[in-house]
Amino acid sequence: MVSGRRLAASAVLLGSLPYWLPGTVVRLRTRVFAEVNGEEGVTFPNATLGPDRFVEVYGHPGAAGRSKGAALSDLFWYWLAPGSEVHQEHLEPGPRYQEVAAATARVLAGPGEELARAAAHRTAAALDRAVPGRARLVRLRDLMMPVWAEFFYELVFREPCPPDARRLIVGHADDVVSSLKCTRLRHMARRHALTRYLRRRIAAGDVPADALPRGLSEREQAYYLQGTFFNTAVVQMSEAMAHLLLVLARHRDVQRRLADRPDDEAYLSQVMNETFRLYPLFGVAHRIATEDIALPDAPVIPAGSVLCFSYPDYHASGYRDPEAFRPERWRLLKTKEAHFIPFGVAANRPCPAWRLAPLAMRAATREVLRRFTLDSPVTHTRSLPHRGPCLLVRRGSRLPRGGRAAVRAFLRVRDRWEDVWRAPVQLALGTWMVLDARRRRPAQRYFATHDTEGRPTACPVRHAP
Repeated sequence: MVSGRRLAASAVLLGSLPYWLPGTVVRLRTRVFAEVNGEEGVTFPNATLGPDRFVEVYGHPGAAGRSKGAALSDLFWYWLAPGSEVHQEHLEPGPRYQEVAAATARVLAGPGEELARAAAHRTAAALDRAVPGRARLVRLRDLMMPVWAEFFYELVFREPCPPDARRLIVGHADDVVSSLKCTRLRHMARRHALTRYLRRRIAAGDVPADALPRGLSEREQAYYLQGTFFNTAVVQMSEAMAHLLLVLARHRDVQRRLADRPDDEAYLSQVMNETFRLYPLFGVAHRIATEDIALPDAPVIPAGSVLCFSYPDYHASGYRDPEAFRPERWRLLKTKEAHFIPFGVAANRPCPAWRLAPLAMRAATREVLRRFTLDSPVTHTRSLPHRGPCLLVRRGSRLPRGGRAAVRAFLRVRDRWEDVWRAPVQLALGTWMVLDARRRRPAQRYFATHDTEGRPTACPVRHAP
């Protein structure tokens, strides 16, 4: 009898794991990260400076520092290595940043119709490779990553992307985003392989001169291309498309309306806005106060403060039922008047792809919906650690009777149990990488020997062990 009770209790505990273990581990991981990194940052919005003053703080001229002076920078430099010192998002304000930003703007420029056509063409090619038959289970982020690897390769090199380059770019981008989400440790050999490839192409004169900042060395130019286009651009666009397509897979009525009315730009914009609001690509953006920030009716924020701007908290404020997916809210709501900054704040280093991303995503989405219906019952969170499991069924095809229901049940069960093993893995790997970043101190060590323009300093600054 006792043995039977124990067996029943064990079965209940095992069956309940998907419902309580993942959330418990996520909270523990957040606590570990906070303990390890200390209380260095001031998060906005907060009780003193709420959502209505979020953009005022974010856009203040004193919130201009990017990496130097924040221990938190070590973690981001660690995850984005190699070449974080010339990554556009991590350069300090000054001539070096301006030159890099200008090069990025030149690469991303171009007629909107041509950019949309290129995105549609690359999406079609990737879909034909990935789903040759009538149906397939995919991970949406994995499905879209080759699309943007080829898209940005063609923008940089102005030639079609060969398969070997696509494999290098996808492998590198997947490694970066997987380590950021703590589902895998860094695989530096995979990253260095792309660096070597880019250095060879630059040395051979294969990269158009206007795509490269002239003030950087050849090695730094390779790091610039790798970090800006083949890391951040590929990762962010793949994540954005995975969120958008997963929204459509989970909201079949929205998907049907878009598929039936492919030219309805207004409704597609509403769906995209609501997706960006609910699932912002940026979690927390940090800046360093380069001077005292004095705002009316608020305490002074001292120079040197690390300012952490929470996009999810800001996007959740000022809306009725903020957790609900309601694209119709954007029929009357204006983006400039809402708590909505999907590409950052114009006054403080916004995403350089703010123009390109929406038009490329629209073209890619139409291409997906022209070919497939999407179906997925899995959970949808901003971090998207499961990479967006989804069933694609080619339009005009039908699964066997009961086939779709069986696939949905499989996806739902697998999603819950993947959470059970993934949460402890993220806790263990995330803790290891945070500690390893603290030990290596990449940002602190760099600024101990270089100024903010990348010039070696005569007297290295010593840091306490």
